[in-house]
Amino acid sequence: MKPLIGLVYDLRSEYLAQGYSEEDVAEFDSDATLDLLEGAIQRCGYRTERIGHGRALAAKLAAGQRWDMVFNIAEGMGGRCRESYVPALLEMFGIPYTFSDPLICALTLDKAMAKRWVAQYGLATPAFAVIETLGDVQAVKLEYPLFAKPLAEGTGKGVDQNSKIENPAKLKAVCAELLNRYKQPVLVEEFLPGREFTVGILGTGDGASVLGTMEIELVSKDEPAIYSYLNKEECETRIYYHPLLDDAGLKQKVEHLALRCYRALQCCDAGRVDIRCDRDGQPCFIEVNPLAGLHPQHSDLPMIATQEGMEYDTLIGLILESAFARSRMSNVK
Repeated sequence: MKPLIGLVYDLRSEYLAQGYSEEDVAEFDSDATLDLLEGAIQRCGYRTERIGHGRALAAKLAAGQRWDMVFNIAEGMGGRCRESYVPALLEMFGIPYTFSDPLICALTLDKAMAKRWVAQYGLATPAFAVIETLGDVQAVKLEYPLFAKPLAEGTGKGVDQNSKIENPAKLKAVCAELLNRYKQPVLVEEFLPGREFTVGILGTGDGASVLGTMEIELVSKDEPAIYSYLNKEECETRIYYHPLLDDAGLKQKVEHLALRCYRALQCCDAGRVDIRCDRDGQPCFIEVNPLAGLHPQHSDLPMIATQEGMEYDTLIGLILESAFARSRMSNVK
């Protein structure tokens, strides 16, 4: 019998129906994404079962239900450890799953922790400070301009035209607004004025390799060059995505840094590393997404796959193959 793949996910539509805002659920998946993902898994030769969100998973595990593999795209709700809930439950019950483990999901969602981790490997990332209370602003000793964003959010939440900061007065005002709005610390880092890229990576550990690199450019040059929440939500009209083709030396540097960061952070199966260049044109680590979006036309990782000539079904199949290989290795005595 074909292996049974359980799907765990957070659907935007379900949370919107409960009264959450569009921004609250910005990281969650659309019904179309789930339909397309499930179809790809089935075409790769597997049976599927929709489990639901993390709480539904917990209930089904307690009731005795099991799967050969869980394909996890659940982002979770609340706190910097929210992406860890599903993999932690699955590890408790000994069920293999796709993508990174609970430790790495929590580590990478906290952007400051991820930066500290890659920095200890000697990998380039801009100098930063963490603002936990407004009083911390006075202690910031970084070179302006700065860039501020919530410590543990994705999809550009909390990033807008005010995120680039030129002076201490604005820093205090922006941090006050972010602390109040998101109820979490603020990451403040030295602003990187150069080109921005996202690098898709497949595999785990020494077996991980770069799938491809995509450059991110704003269509309107009148706006601040910031990959903001609004720009991400309206990416079809606001963002120009294209391969990094004009500078082979830069491409090699960007991909080398991304792969080293991915391996240093011990990400599994697939993910995406965001890189931006400093004023000297040198690539720097921004952050990593170990649970990258998987809509074939609108999510960066599948877009990179398409750019590199890889079909969506092949991408999903390779992710599952990597997860099954890790599961077999963990069972070797």
